[in-house]
Amino acid sequence: MNTIIRSTARCLRAGAAAVYLPVRAGARVWSASPPRRLLCAAADLQKDLGAMVKKDKVVVFMKGTPAQPMCGFSNAVVQILRMHGVDQYAAYNVLDDGELREGVKVFSNWPTIPQVYFSGEFVGGCDILLQMHQNGDLVEELKKLGIHSALLNAEKESK
Repeated sequence: MNTIIRSTARCLRAGAAAVYLPVRAGARVWSASPPRRLLCAAADLQKDLGAMVKKDKVVVFMKGTPAQPMCGFSNAVVQILRMHGVDQYAAYNVLDDGELREGVKVFSNWPTIPQVYFSGEFVGGCDILLQMHQNGDLVEELKKLGIHSALLNAEKESK
């Protein structure tokens, strides 16, 4: 119910009319009496997501928050970023908003959460970030963003 209210409010703020489409069940399309879903805000959400990922150098859509990740993969992303000294990034908790959770999957064409973006570009999920960390690519990508990896400092100190 909250999703419908948020969707309707988003549509009204944007000046759009609410458009209801029937929910498909298998190969059948239900008529007026079964549940319907609100689809008017889909385009607005995609525009909002585009702005969200460009607003900050590093953006993470995750389950939970950096202070309290709610899944192991989200926690791994937070820990990798922390190891590199990346503390300033936008984090969006997809568990707070089902529309955001599904919308970001469509936006990136990536089926899983967490999702990481650098300067508006989709990087990948936990597995990709971990691979970049392990092969050194993450240090280089952070450098392109103007972020000096803390691992470089630790490496210099150990020599």
